[in-house]
Amino acid sequence: MIHFAPPDEPMDFDKNVRQRGAAILAQFPAKPFRSYWNEYKAELTNGFGNLCAYSAMYEPVGTVDHYLSCKNYPQKAYEWSNYRFASGWINSSKKDADDSVLDPFQVEDGWFEILLPSLQLVVTDTVPQEKREIAQYTLIRLHLRDDERVIRQRREWYRMYQDDGLSLEELEKKAPLIARAIRKSAAQGQ
Repeated sequence: MIHFAPPDEPMDFDKNVRQRGAAILAQFPAKPFRSYWNEYKAELTNGFGNLCAYSAMYEPVGTVDHYLSCKNYPQKAYEWSNYRFASGWINSSKKDADDSVLDPFQVEDGWFEILLPSLQLVVTDTVPQEKREIAQYTLIRLHLRDDERVIRQRREWYRMYQDDGLSLEELEKKAPLIARAIRKSAAQGQ
């Protein structure tokens, strides 16, 4: 994971999502949610630079993740500040874990790193002591450490860098943690 800054709320989001959602919640509090937020998926995707908020890798499709789930926090269902862009399978893994996993907006750069050549994601010593347990849980709950799905993605980005001439600058845009691992390895002369 890397730090993401919250993207700016689109100008007409309040009218098209928040107000419409509030009206639905007031009228039908027990009914399923209407996904008005999908109208703004492109803006959310762009706000995250096409990177999954949790895997920190390029995501061509992705979903709107409610950081605080609609199930547990229905009042947050139509709030822009509650949305994160995420890979579908990671969003499904998260389900209603809510704030028992780290919020990408609160993660600091350097808290996680990729180990080469295994491509495993680990928690670093820079994570504050009071956040270490939740950081470890996030890796487990979201299958970010060494699940085959995420390792396969990392392996492909690493291969494109090594074999296909993908520049380190381009890799930084598509898989920044792998680019950082390569830079760190080069600095250490490995």
